[in-house]
Amino acid sequence: MLDPEPIIAQCRAEGFSAVGVCHAAPTSREVALRAWVRDGCHGSMDWFQAQLEQRMDLASLLPGVSSVICVADRYSDGRPDAVDLDGPAVGRTARYARGLDYHRRMKRRLRRVIRSLRAKHPDAGFRACSDIEPILEREQAERAGLGRVGKHTLLIVPGQGSWVVLAEILTTLMIQPTRPVVADLADPCGSCQACIDACPTGAISPWRVDASRCLSHLHIEERGAVPRRFEGATRGWVFGCDICQEVCPHNQPTRARQVVPIHADYDGRLGTLPLQQLVTWTEVDRTAAFERGALKRVSLGMARRNAIVAAADAMIERPDESLKAAIVACTGDPDPMVREAAARAVERISFRGTREPHPAGAGPSSP
Repeated sequence: MLDPEPIIAQCRAEGFSAVGVCHAAPTSREVALRAWVRDGCHGSMDWFQAQLEQRMDLASLLPGVSSVICVADRYSDGRPDAVDLDGPAVGRTARYARGLDYHRRMKRRLRRVIRSLRAKHPDAGFRACSDIEPILEREQAERAGLGRVGKHTLLIVPGQGSWVVLAEILTTLMIQPTRPVVADLADPCGSCQACIDACPTGAISPWRVDASRCLSHLHIEERGAVPRRFEGATRGWVFGCDICQEVCPHNQPTRARQVVPIHADYDGRLGTLPLQQLVTWTEVDRTAAFERGALKRVSLGMARRNAIVAAADAMIERPDESLKAAIVACTGDPDPMVREAAARAVERISFRGTREPHPAGAGPSSP
């Protein structure tokens, strides 16, 4: 059985903020996962349901797999965004998607590790994975000792919080598992439910997220209109949402947590975008913004739809005639998704004086 330390050192040299190794084994969460899909919590992600059986066993990705090398990239330290409250309304992007495409960039570094291992073990099999592949990454990362999953269902890495994205190397090599760094910490959350209370759409219950209610799913996966019950709940987010992470005690930007570096790939280029500009985006604008990032699957119509919904939310709080004019112009747009979003936004803006609390924020949905 191989010593994991040289492999860990090489992964660290590639800039990964956390590294661990575990034995490959079928998931221990099959019952919960099947229930989650049965209850429709995967939303419109039909691909997830189609890949469900593959997710149960790593051997579906690499026959003969014995070990999993798990790595994490830290992409933020949680510092608040600097937003000018008196300036033009802006839309916010989830921090993981503000830089270069982590899928490609992490795999590029993992393949360098694989080349080194293959030179020493030419008969072994390897496969680099990220969340593009049907793999239960957080479960593997827990087994490798990188951290523990919190109530918001994200991996919490000690000293780094949940501002991490994950990737893996599957291999037929037998590698000694690393000792879990939090083996005695079964629950990192205790009585805290800050993420549950803060979620604007009530998508979170303990260790379960209903993706059909999550802003990230609505912005990035939903290919039709945003359901009316979620209008009023954007809080300025247009591509994903970080609210559950922003309120998590493990993620507060303390001096100790700021010592852990953020990889240079996460350069923050898409942090905030003026909503009026986003409402009027062209395909050229969308391509320029997304071509090197993780949001390429967000179509132009989806991007403009998200911006229109967020703009209406913003104008209910603070009227903006130029932004309103841009939305009104979209009621004649050739894209039916943009047209519908604009018509509903104009309707909502007209009744801003009688705004009532939105039911989406009433609490987590029942299964």
